[in-house]
Amino acid sequence: MSQEYVDDIKRYAAKVDEKAVAGIVKHLGIALRSKDASLVSCSSKDELARVRDSWLKKKMAIGDDDKKLDAVIKEVCETMKADKRKNRVTFYYLLADKYGKLAMFKS
Repeated sequence: MSQEYVDDIKRYAAKVDEKAVAGIVKHLGIALRSKDASLVSCSSKDELARVRDSWLKKKMAIGDDDKKLDAVIKEVCETMKADKRKNRVTFYYLLADKYGKLAMFKS
């Protein structure tokens, strides 16, 4: 299953850290089984607030203010705008990469 995520991420990142991808997949766990939960909706303010609060603030311990975090999330939404179905693993990987936090997912 991880190879599917790696291939998706390669569409946006020149280099993909497969161990980090595996760590993100492991972290998301059972949530990836639900089709809806495995995707990120950039049109949902509630969804993007969850990404900010649960992923950036809680999991990655990013201390930037909400405005800055929201701007980074918007950048990733813009990067992935051609995809109507934004894969959560890819979305989270791109955020972790922007903050230089991929190493924390290697286990």
